[in-house]
Amino acid sequence: MTEKAHLDPSLTLRPASLTDADAIAKLTYDVAKMEGDASFMMTAEELVNAWTSEGFLVERDVFVVETQDGRIVGSEEFYNENGHCKLKADGCVHPEFRGLGIGTSLLEKMSERAQAEMKLAELDTRVVIQSMINIKNEAGDPLLRAEGYSPIRHYWRMEIQLQEAPEAVTFPAGIELRPFIKDEHAVAAWQANNEAFRDHWGSHEFTYENWSQKFDNPNFDPTLWMIAWDGDQIAGFSQNRFRMGSGWVGTIGVRRPWRKTGLGLALLRHSFGEFYKRGMATIGLGVDASNPTGATRLYQRAGMYVVSEFVTYEKELRAGRETNS
Repeated sequence: MTEKAHLDPSLTLRPASLTDADAIAKLTYDVAKMEGDASFMMTAEELVNAWTSEGFLVERDVFVVETQDGRIVGSEEFYNENGHCKLKADGCVHPEFRGLGIGTSLLEKMSERAQAEMKLAELDTRVVIQSMINIKNEAGDPLLRAEGYSPIRHYWRMEIQLQEAPEAVTFPAGIELRPFIKDEHAVAAWQANNEAFRDHWGSHEFTYENWSQKFDNPNFDPTLWMIAWDGDQIAGFSQNRFRMGSGWVGTIGVRRPWRKTGLGLALLRHSFGEFYKRGMATIGLGVDASNPTGATRLYQRAGMYVVSEFVTYEKELRAGRETNS
């Protein structure tokens, strides 16, 4: 069956183009706001940045559904997350247009795209495609299950609302914060990032080329990157930025030899203080609800609380060897 068998005849499914970025960004933001949390959504500028990265072709990897008057009411993006074997479908349907076959048609396009992509994966590797939805999206669960996806992991967005400037932070003995200089420190930060997340669920080793794409993010600000050094070794980091009108702790990690020293909490609280100095009292982050390093407890200890929950669904396309590289 094709999408035409599912899609309401008043609607049209077509490949997207860069000129659709504004409309797709507005759709995804509006839908997420209706579900109670738009903090994860990408701006049009961020979308264009992602869509123009190496290996991504908008006309091949993004599809939209539009009404007869040209309004985009559904969209779906396809991403190769890791080695052509961990794939991602990311999209939404406007609530007013659900039940018209939009979600099913878009997911079928993602399935077709995934079948082509998996041919590039190593033959013995397990290949999966994943999709994440807000737990408040009641239509998403039956839609994804009908397409062969199953829920496998829960994520939280946590937040803190600062009422006053945080107290000054004392770092563990021997630890020093130094300004992040991209040309000098980027490779060491990339290596530390890979090591710090090696034991996290679903993690994989980033190539420098993939990891360094965060420098192309329109919101990248090196003065918001908190890098903790022990001599010439990076012990921990908090890679922060502004996002959707709030402070965002994008990636925070501590390398194994420096865990259980209080460094993670110190980095987090110092990040709060830096955001507050810049007039930002609302600070958020995303975290795996089953994080094995105890991150959720650390964030709660720092005064953060859960504001929304998301669920990752997965469909296995081919059984095989798990890979994290």
